[in-house]
Amino acid sequence: MVNHYETAFILTPVLSENQMKEAVDKFEKLLTDNGATISNREEWGLKRLAYPIQGKTTGFYALLQFDAEPTIVSTLETAYRRDEKVVRFLTFRLDKYAYEYSQKRIHKSTKTEVEEA
Repeated sequence: MVNHYETAFILTPVLSENQMKEAVDKFEKLLTDNGATISNREEWGLKRLAYPIQGKTTGFYALLQFDAEPTIVSTLETAYRRDEKVVRFLTFRLDKYAYEYSQKRIHKSTKTEVEEA
């Protein structure tokens, strides 16, 4: 059974913009190699943390939305734990209401980007 998931993670702020993109690409590739389909990718950039984590007050935020089998979540979270660049992460399954809301949010943001161009 395929579920809809969303994973958000924070990368250490000592990375360059290029290193951050490579780290996000690595996790995206891990998901696609294990049969997931990525429905949305957002890189929010460097943001201030709500509280210091490991002595850091900022971090690179990223979000991936994907459709996959439930077994892939443990594989993904193991990869997060092994990567020293990841400060925090959270992965959860979207219910139908959360999935509908996220789709509306994605379409609204893409519509806004098109209007600005």
